[in-house]
Amino acid sequence: MKHEILFLLTLILSFAPIRAKSDVKLPDTYAYTRGVEAYNDDMYADAIEWFNKELSEHPDNGFAYLYVAIIRYDNQEYGRALTAFDNAIKHLPKKGKSWRASALASRGDVYAALGDTVQAITDLTQAIRIEPDNPVHYRSRAQLNYELQNYDLSDADYQKMIDIDQGDVMGHMGIGRNLKARERWEEAISKFTHAIRLYPNYSNAYSFRAEAYLTLQKWPEATDDIIKALDIDGDDMAFYLLQTLPHEAYPMLKQKLKIQMTKQPSNQYWVYCIAVLTDDNGDYAEAISYYEKANNLDPRTVFLKNISVCYYQLKDYTSALLYADRVLDMNPEDYEMMDFKADILRRMGRFDECLALRDIYVEKFPEYITPYLSRATDLLNVRRFEAAIEDYNTAVILSPALIEFPHLLMRRGDAYRYLGKQEEATKDYELLLQVEKDSVLTCTSCTPFAYSALGNAEKAVETMQYILANDTTEITGNLYNMACIYARLDRRDEALHYLKEAIQNGYDNAVHIQTDYDLDCLREIPEFQDIIDSIATLNPEPEPEQAEAEYHTETIEVPFTKESGITKVKCTINGLPLHFVFDTGASDVTISMVEANFMLKNDYIQPGDIVGATRYMDANGNVSEGTVINLRNVNFGGLELENVRASVVRNQKAPLLLGQSVLGRLGKIEIDNPGMKLVITHKQSKSKSAQD
Repeated sequence: MKHEILFLLTLILSFAPIRAKSDVKLPDTYAYTRGVEAYNDDMYADAIEWFNKELSEHPDNGFAYLYVAIIRYDNQEYGRALTAFDNAIKHLPKKGKSWRASALASRGDVYAALGDTVQAITDLTQAIRIEPDNPVHYRSRAQLNYELQNYDLSDADYQKMIDIDQGDVMGHMGIGRNLKARERWEEAISKFTHAIRLYPNYSNAYSFRAEAYLTLQKWPEATDDIIKALDIDGDDMAFYLLQTLPHEAYPMLKQKLKIQMTKQPSNQYWVYCIAVLTDDNGDYAEAISYYEKANNLDPRTVFLKNISVCYYQLKDYTSALLYADRVLDMNPEDYEMMDFKADILRRMGRFDECLALRDIYVEKFPEYITPYLSRATDLLNVRRFEAAIEDYNTAVILSPALIEFPHLLMRRGDAYRYLGKQEEATKDYELLLQVEKDSVLTCTSCTPFAYSALGNAEKAVETMQYILANDTTEITGNLYNMACIYARLDRRDEALHYLKEAIQNGYDNAVHIQTDYDLDCLREIPEFQDIIDSIATLNPEPEPEQAEAEYHTETIEVPFTKESGITKVKCTINGLPLHFVFDTGASDVTISMVEANFMLKNDYIQPGDIVGATRYMDANGNVSEGTVINLRNVNFGGLELENVRASVVRNQKAPLLLGQSVLGRLGKIEIDNPGMKLVITHKQSKSKSAQD
């Protein structure tokens, strides 16, 4: 599970051989010293070069081998890492017990990464014999035994950590995690509670205890712990629990999040948490309102993305498209959003635009499987069968296991059939039947479609009727599939009957009905068009012009000056005239401490604008380095950014630095160096323009 992985990351062994102190004299040769310096500066390629030079001159330097081994391991070069560890263990001095133990433990990590847990535990056990009072080795062995479900052995190592240090929080957490794995929830809660007493600000202890409380359906205790873990450091596991919360605990957690939002009105995190909670609960309209509120407090593309997805779930594709475009205006290279925009366009029946985006995505990530599968589906909708087959074949080449993916076989078989390549189609349909032979038939089953294509009408109808009678999880989809099966068999009256039934039960995808080749035999029947018209009447889609009419595209030219190669633009911050530095490589917004304190003392910044409350202010009322401030209004060239979060920095020549990631909220930005101006193309609200 996801949260188990998170716990594993808290326990993972950090390589211990690079120590501040040593139990032996370390080498002091020039190449070795330079290699260590490069390693400590994170210049690993240089470090490898220096250590290799050292080993060419001193092939018995075990310390150099150890550094090389660690770098190789970090690069997932496991074979070369093992060789280097072997040489390190061979050449490290016998008296250097801590180094040898660390080398063995680290080699154990390599074996674990390779799946050789027996050798990994052997190395860790040997490391423990050499260095019996080092809790790090016990922790690594405990983790391995946990993964092997050897909980008693894991418990023994965690207990040894506690024996070495009674205050070792991770020892208690590990035993608690093992108790949880055994489903001994009350005992696990007791261990997590003890860990909290030892370290009250350890967020994982609260989130793990919350999970146990949720299992026992103790909603008040569970929701309190989730809030506490989120409040400490935005704990990942607590956020995961928020997203997978049982419905019974939903109202309680929602109310407690609202209380946090009231207590910290300038902190968008709590608003975002409520948005995610309501989103995952299916309350999409309410989620949109909270995402909007979070975006007003601290604009970010993630909020706009989620709003787009919520509108998509509400089947308001016009609004979903509008927000997708806003994201892409801010970041034209957000290919994930580009792919989602293609999904929206598909739902709207705008297949040419959809396929144009799919082409870009495939071109950018030719080694990914999903873009080919998505594009193939769209190609089928526009009857480009040969191109669809090519994409399916490419996907199978990239992942041979896909050849047993029923939907791929069915759709590729259909494409072959429409091209008159009956032999190839038959092979796909027969393989499909073999793949699904022992599966439980549900709405997702392709078996009836294969039978219909192979001419076995009786078996196709019988199988689909079985699904319709026994799979109650997706009645609407099953009714639609029943209509498709009858249409594939050219039994038009039955097909129309089940299509009407599907619509009466909520099926409303008019675009799919219009493009689904399974229904081709119905298209000339007047009643078929009446059915499509009835969907449009029941679910009118807003006209694109209506949504787009709220915005118009405009281009603004903002002059700048240059001083010593630095681009500076006049601006005002909350009404205070300043300059900002335009830096295309900067991702964050920063403001100098001098300006921040001046603005605070002259009421350009209010205490409430200091995000995270007063702990960022000293006794004299000054803000300190690292403080996050909300700039309510930044204006330059007539353009405005509202609620810009800025970090206070000590040493900066400019009062304010805005990176392109922030300015990108306004749209596309180009630098006209000869004209000494920024050219910004963005969408402007017509209502706002009228007010201005």
